[in-house]
Amino acid sequence: MLLLSTSGPFGKFITLPVPLTIAIRAVLALLFLILYCRFKGISFGLRSGDRWPILLSGLLMAAHWLTYFHALQLSNVAIGMLSLFTYPVFTSFLEPLFLKTRFKKTHMLLGLLVLSGIYFLVPDFSLGNQSTIAIGFGLLSALCYAIRNLILKTKVDRYQGSLLMTYQMGIVSLLLLPVYFLYDLSTIGQQWEGLLGVALITTVLGHTMFINCFKHFSVTTVSILSSIQPVYGILIGALLLSEIPAWTTVIGGLLILASVVVESIRSYR
Repeated sequence: MLLLSTSGPFGKFITLPVPLTIAIRAVLALLFLILYCRFKGISFGLRSGDRWPILLSGLLMAAHWLTYFHALQLSNVAIGMLSLFTYPVFTSFLEPLFLKTRFKKTHMLLGLLVLSGIYFLVPDFSLGNQSTIAIGFGLLSALCYAIRNLILKTKVDRYQGSLLMTYQMGIVSLLLLPVYFLYDLSTIGQQWEGLLGVALITTVLGHTMFINCFKHFSVTTVSILSSIQPVYGILIGALLLSEIPAWTTVIGGLLILASVVVESIRSYR
């Protein structure tokens, strides 16, 4: 979770157009992952019935990243990350539909707690308000992320997390090939630290470890526990980017993160 939480600060630090940032992130991560899989002797073979679901998960990953980074650029690390972390709510409602698990009333209460936190994140609800638009993109990103995680949950017992991430990065890279012809590439060299960091630290290490968590917990439990990421992300943003969140953001964040404590205790028991 600590590694994944660097996505917010990196997303705010990198000033390239969002599609170009995501395209380069995916290509760099793909290269690292291929080298890792080769080193570990992991087979790249997929069963025929798994190809379409993994393709869909890659498309959802691209949509998740594009909308999330757009939310970060429209607002700040705190609002961008906290709006994304409504995805445990989506997950708790969708998991019974996707995986035929029993719906738990506790997850409904935790979902309401998260939504209450979102209420405090919106300073002035208006479609012309940049923060409101950013939260809208964050919510869309959360929905894509929740569905993607549920798809991968059904595959993680069969494939290594690093292999699943390799295919997803390949799909994202192919999908975003046109952006190299649409944007000015001359400024990429000035952003290499952030691009390398978000590719290696956040994507290769963080996301691969995150997928492997699905082997041990339900998707809803993992997603609720991962809501600790905004705390790390906001602290990193405050220390390195001098972004101090407003008091309403702090209240909203505390409500969202209260769900983490509750689910952590329930999972441990």
